[in-house]
Amino acid sequence: MNNKLNILWTTDNRDTVFNMLSMYAINSVHKGWWKHVNIILWGASVKLVANDTQVQTEVLEMMNSGINIEACQHCCEIFDVVPTIQNLGITVKYIGESLTQYIKDGEHVLYL
Repeated sequence: MNNKLNILWTTDNRDTVFNMLSMYAINSVHKGWWKHVNIILWGASVKLVANDTQVQTEVLEMMNSGINIEACQHCCEIFDVVPTIQNLGITVKYIGESLTQYIKDGEHVLYL
């Protein structure tokens, strides 16, 4: 059984970040619900992360909990936030091929 969860974060809704995404991701790691948790920033989420210091703090907390976070290069370029996202320690790359491979490999994907 695949024990990796990929969370595809596309929303710029702060309430979703604090009251669902972060809470579930961190608890998933701490409580052992998933062995690996990977969060993919895509679309509006890259803009939110780049421009909101409270969200940045939450992202850093997730990363410090062992959660991997990666961001869509094209989205970061569109919103002109590549350096800001990279400075948080987030891997920025073209994500379409990776996401497709995650799905083909049978990894679980949660869409937000």
